[in-house]
Amino acid sequence: MLYLFVLRHIRRILFYLHMQRQDIRNIAIIAHVDHGKTTLVDAMLKQTHVQRNVEDLGVLIMDSMDLERERGITIKAKNASVVFHDVKINIVDTPGHADFGGEVERTLRMVEGVLLLVDAKEGPMPQTKFVLKKALELGHKAIVVINKIDKSDAQIDDVLNRTFDLFVNLGAKDDQLDFPVIYASAVSGQASLDSHKPGTDLVPLFETIVAKIPGPTILENEPLQILVLALTYDSYKGKLGIGKITSGTIKKNQAIMQIAPDGAKLTGRATDISVFSGLQKQSVEEAQAGEIVSVAGLEEITIGSTITDPANPKQIDPITVDEPTVQMSFAVNNSPFAGREGKFVTSRQLRERLYTELETNVALKVTDTGSPDTLLVAGRGELHLAILIETMRREGYELQVSQPEVIFKVEDGVKKEPFERLSIIVPNTYQGAVIEEVGRRKAELVSMNHMDNGEVHLDYVMSTRNLIGLKSKLLTQTKGTVILNHIFDSYAAAEATSTNNNQLKHGALIASEAGISNAYGLNNAQERGDLFIGPAVEVYGGMIVGENAKAEDIELNINKTKKLTNMRASGTDEALTLTPPKIMSLEESMEFLAPDELLEVTPQSLRLRKRILDPNKRKREKKALETV
Repeated sequence: MLYLFVLRHIRRILFYLHMQRQDIRNIAIIAHVDHGKTTLVDAMLKQTHVQRNVEDLGVLIMDSMDLERERGITIKAKNASVVFHDVKINIVDTPGHADFGGEVERTLRMVEGVLLLVDAKEGPMPQTKFVLKKALELGHKAIVVINKIDKSDAQIDDVLNRTFDLFVNLGAKDDQLDFPVIYASAVSGQASLDSHKPGTDLVPLFETIVAKIPGPTILENEPLQILVLALTYDSYKGKLGIGKITSGTIKKNQAIMQIAPDGAKLTGRATDISVFSGLQKQSVEEAQAGEIVSVAGLEEITIGSTITDPANPKQIDPITVDEPTVQMSFAVNNSPFAGREGKFVTSRQLRERLYTELETNVALKVTDTGSPDTLLVAGRGELHLAILIETMRREGYELQVSQPEVIFKVEDGVKKEPFERLSIIVPNTYQGAVIEEVGRRKAELVSMNHMDNGEVHLDYVMSTRNLIGLKSKLLTQTKGTVILNHIFDSYAAAEATSTNNNQLKHGALIASEAGISNAYGLNNAQERGDLFIGPAVEVYGGMIVGENAKAEDIELNINKTKKLTNMRASGTDEALTLTPPKIMSLEESMEFLAPDELLEVTPQSLRLRKRILDPNKRKREKKALETV
């Protein structure tokens, strides 16, 4: 009897020490790119009428950045909240692309459960695996939402089986394997518990969230602790740290302390406390454990810091983020056209901008080099760095960047490089071309599945450096029908040679002198390969104006005009027919770069160029390298 009494007493103490709030649910929506995360959040916001004008906000409400709307992807994790039957549901819309894994890993620490969104046709994809693995490692419960069930080629049963297999392969615990399933059409705002009975609204989804996702566990008698997992800035309030209150209570104007990840301490005062209400932040006088809040009053706040009570400071273990795998050099633009289009062009401005980015972009690393005008920037992938470059050029920065390079490391005396898991979906018609191109890049085939709809699903493992440039190549060979996704898999022994620098080397068409391109000069040049520019474009010597059909560089005078003779006028021949130029996007330009080339980035232009503009100096350097 005494034993049972003591046991009940201990359980009661533990219950009060680790209480769960039943009026709050914190969830993250995770999925692969374009599987409908943001569309589902839009529908949840609209059906709960979070604000009066929500219908006027259009579609993709949570994708507030211009780049997100243009590319159709989520780049920055964002917070919102809805209220269902007096239960507040804090929602975090997370990026689906592995290159923004730093965002995912931080935001998953704010929540107790996840909605795993899976396309009813494509099923779980590489990024699904990446984010779900992080969630399961944190012990989160998952609700599987099979989206787009109204598509004619939906394969609901097969997708559900593949999703269950994914949970098993990722080592999910028994309670995590017992996940509820919702069948939804996010674009129609419908959800159902039965795949054969379409729903009329999202009520089944809300009910499942409240019933299956646990409320936040709080430490009732512990001092204040908030792990800062995101930052934002307000012109009136200053820098704000965002995180979930793990224990204690925070009140407006109370004394607080910041403990940085390195242990440094700084005191301050909570000048503002805000919670998420719908799409906006709402200032409150007090917030309790379990709530996601933003706190102002600490000017030096950083991601990974702990906000705590100065009288009894306790630090939460800071977050760990996977290491970068790709790096590029960011340098001051020194081309003949430097300073024409940009607002920020100096090395000081470039350095300040990159180090400011480190405050919120935790997956990024910036390192000084031997040159004061050049910085080495490392990220989680090409897209991660491309988004940073595009953001900077839209802000008015001018810079030049080098070819993306993978980051090697040495473990136990063995040189290792990153390898990635590659997933390709392509019509059967182009299957041979895809297999041949990927095989040239030394990829290892893991699985091949022929689908009933005439598509083939291919899974490979290949090195990151051989993956660079593959997407644009396959899009050309398959006439834009290929769907390609990849995710970091692991570091393994480095391959003996780099495929990119050997049989996959491209040749460039280089402008031999400065001037204005014209149709006569371009007509001669287009016989050599594909042009990147049209007529009436100003160029400089050493600028790359096209891709040679052969793997060698050729210098051409595209400014050349037809001369007047004593037999005929300069403009009396038949009209010239020019092939429309291939307009290179930022990602395509980055993939095109060779080790001796640079990409000039300005707010208005993208120009490929040789690192050494002078042709004689280029030849001398080439000879010197060949003799080494």
